Amino acid sequence: MHRCITLALGLIVAVVLPSEPAAVLKAATAEEGDARVKALADEYFAAFVQTFPLAATFMGVPDAPAATLGDNSLRAVRAWEAREDAWLARLQQVDPSSLSGADISTFGVLKETLEASSQARVCRAELWPLNQQSGLQNFLSFLSQVQPVGDDAKRTAALARWREMDTFIDTEITTLREGLQRGYTQPRPNVEAVIAQLDDLLKLPPQDSPFAALGARDSAPGFRDAVERIVAEEVIPALGRYRTFLATEYLPKARASTAIKDLPDGEACYRARVRAYATVDMDARAVHQLGLDQMEALRRQSAPLAAEAFGTPDVDAAIAKMRDDPALKFRTREEIIAVAEAAATRAKAAMPKFLTRFPKADYIVEPCLPFEEKAGCPGSYVPGMPDGSRPGRFRINAGDPTNQLRAVAEGTAFHEGIPGHHLQISLAQERLEAHPLTRFLFFSGFSEGWALYSERVADEMGLYSSSVDRLGDLGDQALRAARLVVDPGLHVLGWSRQQAIDYMAKHLVYTRAYIESEVDRYIADPGQATAYMIGRLEIERLRADAERQLGTRFDLRLFHDRVLANGSVPLPVLRAEIERWVASMNGRAD
Repeated sequence: MHRCITLALGLIVAVVLPSEPAAVLKAATAEEGDARVKALADEYFAAFVQTFPLAATFMGVPDAPAATLGDNSLRAVRAWEAREDAWLARLQQVDPSSLSGADISTFGVLKETLEASSQARVCRAELWPLNQQSGLQNFLSFLSQVQPVGDDAKRTAALARWREMDTFIDTEITTLREGLQRGYTQPRPNVEAVIAQLDDLLKLPPQDSPFAALGARDSAPGFRDAVERIVAEEVIPALGRYRTFLATEYLPKARASTAIKDLPDGEACYRARVRAYATVDMDARAVHQLGLDQMEALRRQSAPLAAEAFGTPDVDAAIAKMRDDPALKFRTREEIIAVAEAAATRAKAAMPKFLTRFPKADYIVEPCLPFEEKAGCPGSYVPGMPDGSRPGRFRINAGDPTNQLRAVAEGTAFHEGIPGHHLQISLAQERLEAHPLTRFLFFSGFSEGWALYSERVADEMGLYSSSVDRLGDLGDQALRAARLVVDPGLHVLGWSRQQAIDYMAKHLVYTRAYIESEVDRYIADPGQATAYMIGRLEIERLRADAERQLGTRFDLRLFHDRVLANGSVPLPVLRAEIERWVASMNGRAD
């Protein structure tokens, strides 16, 4: 009610007092615009949390609905799209020049969210949700690790949510069947990978299933038994139906092509997905060329480090050594985890060099589940809770240690932890005064760009253990450049899966098995892989512009503070924010 009153008062001032000084009218207009944006953002975020309770749980939203998985039907998708259209129409009536303070960012976040979602509808992605790295077999099983427990109400909610899993899985089958009828499928190798994961899950007895791990997190009498009973009687049979459907109905009709352009409106879909992830409007050819340019630049940067690490500036020889020398690989799972934890300890100690405000939340290193490891579970970050009740998690693939490279391990730890995702996401969540839209929503261009930029900042701060680790980080950067080359190559420019694998094997330090897993990831999720390097380059451009304009008054810590001040935002919103900051530092009006 108070928002309506504020809005009404703004309108009255604007209409009844036209003879007031311009500053008063501007203040009234700003108050009106800010109130309208806040009301829309409140409405959108509340609806998002209720409609997508799983996403809200994984994002760490306090008091997110914990007793339901949400409605994953196509009917629910259509209903959400209608609501998005209504919100966007109302938002378009707001003059962005009338906004002030944090509401400028809130407006930008909501506008990009709604516009990008509308543009991406051409993809009909809801008809092909199958994915070997983020499909239901992954996120539903991982839910055991983050589902709230600990008291009667939370246990009751958790059991209610678990009882919905069979319906959720059956609805996914219905959706995929509709996709088959309309010509939307995932490529055959991706389907085979999901079937293999399901086979591994279905081999386990109910008590050993990752879906049953929820029961081990709460010692209340009878709770573990109740969880295992649901898993045995409902979840495992549903997964069996899912596996049978994929093997007998879906796989025979899965597309042979890896290219999204071979789906209806595929090229427009690819451009929309680049925008959705990277928050920039670039076509496939521009993305591809940017990747080629960055790969060449990184090879030039690598030569001096190769000479320092291995006594020769031959980059190809250095890549081969880091990839093939057994001494530069791990021996055990424990070593992989220990390196990540040691890097985290150094980074925590160095935080005052990065910025002037620090997160309260801690984070932990947590291995991926065994059934995920085969499909190449990548290092990833799962947010904690703003109140510290749940730490952030660096999920690390500790499987197959003798084929994992030491040289890139530290860079990955800095990317996922500090100064990367944990720092950025925790600080965003802990801005209790900010709108929750800017505390919890995630834009890959910003968030992955910051994390990749953080790997470079970690080098500036002297956090890498050796020249080999520093060279390995450039190898990590080259991976992100290669993604810009092969992702549009696979989906629009006619590249085969083998062509993408061969290009990456030639330019990257990684093993062929890892590269194959990466390529299959790009095939399953077009456009996502472009966000990292695009975001990093934008942050570096903004930093260079700020340094040039501010000269000796430039403070890297304050720049980082400002980059992270408004949470995860679209890259155009970030640019406008940094430009306002530089102007204020120079004593100019916005």
